[in-house]
Amino acid sequence: MKQGIHPDYHQVVFMDSSTGKKFLAGSTVNSDETTDYEGTEYPLIRVEISSDSHPFYTGKQKFAQADGRIDRFNKKYGLSNK
Repeated sequence: MKQGIHPDYHQVVFMDSSTGKKFLAGSTVNSDETTDYEGTEYPLIRVEISSDSHPFYTGKQKFAQADGRIDRFNKKYGLSNK
């Protein structure tokens, strides 16, 4: 690897703002804010959405059922499905 051209890769703590859950991961992101995680001080990065709060991962996802073209046609012209 060429020296001096790559950003510093280090451990940081990502904190979900809505749930308060903390995740330790490697990143090149820098932060002035720090936090204690399992007895060690790490830079803190606040995120709005993580796997702890996203509806897809929590199982609270809602599906919108879109009518098909045939259903819309039948509804528009008052036809019933037989």
